[in-house]
Amino acid sequence: MTEEKVEQPNIPVFRMQKLYIKDLSFENPNAPQIFLPQAQEPKVDFNLQLGNTKIDDDHYEMTISITAKVLDQKADDTVMFVIELEHAAIFLLKNIPEEHIQRVLAVDCPLMLFPFTRQVASQLSVDGGFMPFLMEPINFVALYEKAQQQKKDS
Repeated sequence: MTEEKVEQPNIPVFRMQKLYIKDLSFENPNAPQIFLPQAQEPKVDFNLQLGNTKIDDDHYEMTISITAKVLDQKADDTVMFVIELEHAAIFLLKNIPEEHIQRVLAVDCPLMLFPFTRQVASQLSVDGGFMPFLMEPINFVALYEKAQQQKKDS
C-alpha cells in the first residue's frame, strides 16, 4: 500500500530559515591592564531592542540588537568590555492570520532567536579573555503585553 501525501494548503507554517550576524563589535579598551586586578566586581549596563522587516508575503527578518557595557565597580567603573551585536534570522510565516502576525513577530520569533544571540554574546566575551557573559532569560510575552497596554493607554 502506498502512502499518499495529502497537501493541506492553509495550515499555518512558522519556521526559522536562516540565522546570521548583521553587525558585531567587541571592545576591550583597557587591555591588558583590565586583566591584572584579582577581585573585580562587574556591573552591566544592558540595552536590548527588537526589530522586524517584512521581506515578502511569507518572510520576515527578525533582529535582536544588544549593547552590553560591563564595568568594574571596584575600579571606579572602569570599562571591562563592550559588546554590540545585531543578530538576525529570517522566518517563514505562512497562512498565519493577520491578527496574529504582530504577536508572532514580537514573541515567538525572539523566543526562537534569543538563545542563539545569548550564545554568540557569551562566546564573544570568552574569546575576549573574560568569563562568559550570560544574559538573563527575557520574558518576551510580558514585553509584548506591556507594549500593547501602552498603546491602549495612549
